[in-house]
Amino acid sequence: MASVAATPARTPNGPGPGEASASFPTVASVPGPQEPEEEGEEEPAEIHLCVLWNSGYLGIAYYDTSDSTIHFMPDAPDHESLKLLQRVLDEIDPRSVVTSAKQDENMTRFLGKLASQEHREPKRPEIIFLPSVDFGLEISKQRLLSGNYSFIPDSMTTTEKILFLSSIIPFDCLLMVRALGGLLKFLGRRRIGVELEEYNVSVPILGFKKFVFVLQIFKSESHPSVYKVASGLKEGLSLFGILNRCRCKWGEKLLRLWFTRPTQDLGELNSRLDVIQFFLLPQNLDMAQMLHRLLGHIKNVPLILKRMKLSHTKVSDWQVLYKTVYSALGLRDACRSLPQSIQLFRDIAQEFSDDLHHIASLIGKVVDFEGSLAENRFTVLPNIDPEIDEKKRRLMGLPSFLTEVARKELENLDSRIPSCSVIYIPLIGFLLSIPRLPSMVETSDFEIEGLDFMFLSEEKLHYRSARTKELDALLGDLHCDIRDQETLLMHQLQCQVLARAAVLTRVLDLASRLDVLLALASAARDYGYSRPRYSPQLLGVRIQNGRHPLMELCAQTFVPNSAECGGDVGRVKVITGPNSSGKSIYLKQVGLITFMALVGSFVPAEEAEIGAVDAIFTRIHSCESISLGLSTFMIDLNQVAKAVNNATERSLVLVDEFGKGTNTVDGLALLAAVIRHWLALGPTCPHVFVAEHFPEITDEPCPLLFSLKTMETCEDGDDLVFFYQVCEGVARASHASHTATQAGLPEKLIARGKQVSDLIRSGKPIKPVQELLKEKQMENCQTLVDKFLKLDLEDPSLDLDIFMSQEVLPAATTIL
Repeated sequence: MASVAATPARTPNGPGPGEASASFPTVASVPGPQEPEEEGEEEPAEIHLCVLWNSGYLGIAYYDTSDSTIHFMPDAPDHESLKLLQRVLDEIDPRSVVTSAKQDENMTRFLGKLASQEHREPKRPEIIFLPSVDFGLEISKQRLLSGNYSFIPDSMTTTEKILFLSSIIPFDCLLMVRALGGLLKFLGRRRIGVELEEYNVSVPILGFKKFVFVLQIFKSESHPSVYKVASGLKEGLSLFGILNRCRCKWGEKLLRLWFTRPTQDLGELNSRLDVIQFFLLPQNLDMAQMLHRLLGHIKNVPLILKRMKLSHTKVSDWQVLYKTVYSALGLRDACRSLPQSIQLFRDIAQEFSDDLHHIASLIGKVVDFEGSLAENRFTVLPNIDPEIDEKKRRLMGLPSFLTEVARKELENLDSRIPSCSVIYIPLIGFLLSIPRLPSMVETSDFEIEGLDFMFLSEEKLHYRSARTKELDALLGDLHCDIRDQETLLMHQLQCQVLARAAVLTRVLDLASRLDVLLALASAARDYGYSRPRYSPQLLGVRIQNGRHPLMELCAQTFVPNSAECGGDVGRVKVITGPNSSGKSIYLKQVGLITFMALVGSFVPAEEAEIGAVDAIFTRIHSCESISLGLSTFMIDLNQVAKAVNNATERSLVLVDEFGKGTNTVDGLALLAAVIRHWLALGPTCPHVFVAEHFPEITDEPCPLLFSLKTMETCEDGDDLVFFYQVCEGVARASHASHTATQAGLPEKLIARGKQVSDLIRSGKPIKPVQELLKEKQMENCQTLVDKFLKLDLEDPSLDLDIFMSQEVLPAATTIL
């Protein structure tokens, strides 16, 4: 309870001041939902999609009736326009879209647009809303872990089943887990695929599948700090990790969004490169650093606007909004001094309108930040509202005024009362407070003539007197009146800000874009990247002296290599070479440089010309796990199958040592069949890079489409020197013994390996090592002698014939 009080006494006493305080509750929440697309026609495969969108992230899971599998996508960032979701819908073409009935404006608007598209062929997807309780996190986990899956053996215990599923499904992706739970609920209700079966027959689920990134575009690692274990992961050594130098969270989200959605829009790509190139000029370094500092003050404006709509604004929100708006004005003024030929600078200069200055001016003139922090509520500066100023002056002057009133009240009280005070309590008003006398024992003793007893608190009796009632009528409830009027001013200020919400949203979009491009420019400056060129007429890529963006940071010396796969010559390139000669790095290098160019970044190469590449398919990394129920070779086959079935003449295909997970002959046969399939396509053959150890594969008779490369090496006596340089030719030897020596295998084993390898190549039989054979013979002789010495020749029960037939004669075959 807050009060203002003044206390005189029979002996000289000073007045007692008081204070007031108040607080407002705050709420921060963000809902989420999902989307749809089309359906299949008659009875081909049907796809049922479940999606949730929350706080800028998307969680997706869908059921494919063609193979009775559930596919899931780990939580991924998406823009408020839900472009990533639209892309997913266009690709999988679901028959139904399941989402939560509780969703925000962005999802509602998206679903409304989708439902109104009557032109969609052949039919719009069915949009299904389930109660939000069906998407609860705990109930979704329980639904996942208690499901009946045919790929889990019945012999597994409950604990083993939980461990098995936890190794397949990333339960730390909360939105995805909730989407999976909602999807299972929908499948159980609709009984997809088992509509005519008995009710105890459940919907068949034959597996869970997820996407795998193989070029180290993203990589998460556990945070090394024990204090941040609960907060999850940090970005590891990845392309995103080295390029992400964004100063605001919205810039980081946009960069991640660009990485998940490469584009072929040359106008968009060149506009990004123009900004990066401008900031790479030495004379613009200071400007880039200043803009970077300003971008650090751009905060979560949409969350603040959402709180304003709900009237849940916090004091800190006004400070954050004030800094954000003034930083945006600084960005505008800086961009107005930059070349207006660059689209981004022109947009910031024009669209950061005077509305921003109006918002900043209003907040700066109205909000008392120091007073608001002290009282933990919204307070206004002086000279904003004369009525509020007058009431605050009265409130500030109350202690001395009430001291005088209390002195007059004391004159009319019983002489036994030594002192009294007049206090002000919000919502109650003015009261006369006197100390409790020893004679006041019963409640009836509290009655004093001319005073109305109110309550007893801390040995103080509180009364209403004629003077306090007069004060109530004259001054009223000052504290609450001031708070109510300041709250009304805050509401009016919120309305002014919300009326200009569009410009604030645009500020966030353009500022995050500038933040991303400044980050890419900073990385390009530090790592020596160059601007790529785009050639729509070129099918493929041309890279001169390209470098692996991650490996060059880890190696003391990195050897650059060129790559060319444009035109109709050499569309399929087979690269051979010893182990550790750099074949895999070369393949990844080509893929990463192409990817970076399609994101709109400078690339680690002297020159790079990027053609009309529509997709990058890889068979590089096998995510091995016994919990997947798939062998390493089956995982490899799945990756190659996607490339074979989907690659076009504009696609880039990277295959690293396919076939090594099975019998050598079978692996070689499958690889040869895949390569011949692509060569048979002729002009529609994709651009393929294959790294292999099979020298037989180099005998493919198709000189125009087929070319051979090798990693250059040189033998210096017994040593093998790697030059890490790609050149024309074929490596006929894998030099596995050299790699084995580097790994630390004993020389005796390496020598034996060479001997066996030579025998196999010459077609001769492999014989045991003579030294090992002699050692074995000696061991057998010693064993036989020990048995003979243990015989008791005087034992009448001993039968020497049996000993000879069972012990000596069988041992003789291994000794002689």
